[in-house]
Amino acid sequence: MTSRPPHEKLGAHVSTAGGVQTAPARGRAIGATAIQVFTKTPNQWREPVPTDEQVATFQAEMARSDLRAVVSHDSYLINLASPDRALRARSIACFKGELARCRAYGIPYVVTHPGNFMDDRGAGLVRNAEAYVEALAAEPGPMILIETTAGSGTALGARFDELAELRARVPASLRDRIGFCADTCHLYAAGYDIVDAWDEVWAEWDRTIGLAQLRCFHLNDSRTPFGSRRDRHALIAEGTLGAKPFRSVMRDPRFRDVVKVIETPKGDDPVKTDRRMLRRLRAYARGPRRRA
Repeated sequence: MTSRPPHEKLGAHVSTAGGVQTAPARGRAIGATAIQVFTKTPNQWREPVPTDEQVATFQAEMARSDLRAVVSHDSYLINLASPDRALRARSIACFKGELARCRAYGIPYVVTHPGNFMDDRGAGLVRNAEAYVEALAAEPGPMILIETTAGSGTALGARFDELAELRARVPASLRDRIGFCADTCHLYAAGYDIVDAWDEVWAEWDRTIGLAQLRCFHLNDSRTPFGSRRDRHALIAEGTLGAKPFRSVMRDPRFRDVVKVIETPKGDDPVKTDRRMLRRLRAYARGPRRRA
């Protein structure tokens, strides 16, 4: 692989078809220095338990690769804010399973969407935070990264104050295992103008949440306009965000060491498409650096 800057942690969500242990090779194939994975089929409740062989192979593949970071993304079925007791209980069990698998594989971060409150926003925030507490207390190890959402329907987490409240409701003894993942498409769809008000948005984030709590970016353009509240990803600089915010994130020294992964459309040739997107982002990084 071409030598990368020592701080770079840039890559993509890669397939785990054939098992999680196959993911590092897919990361190498696209020239990544970071990957995101599913540790299970995201639209099924089935909870696989990693074998010793799978864990050993995954860790060996990571060690011999140029990958510097790996994060997981939890199941799409999980709704920790649900007022439905059966669904919420099943979601908590599934979330605990995700934390346990990541601990087994040695994956330090689990990206998770806040839930859908369905009935009352305040009650949903409480339920969501209480589920985090239960899962973190039961499963030591990985840190959870709460992802910003586009704010469609009854989804929590589109506003910075809601994200901050979710973390604040977790007891101090567990709070250091709560961080955040900022999705560029979701931020824009939720009404945060990262195109023309980049510094203002991050000043608000810093006041409300704290920049130190941001551990991961999902770099995605959007197929829908500003404030649409719709989550529709587009290729980097080929959607309504354009190139500007991606140049900003790649050059902003505040985010130099933050993990950055793309979740952009794969097209007919996933390897070729991901390589092209990563080349584009690296080209943006080679421009003049922003001031801290």
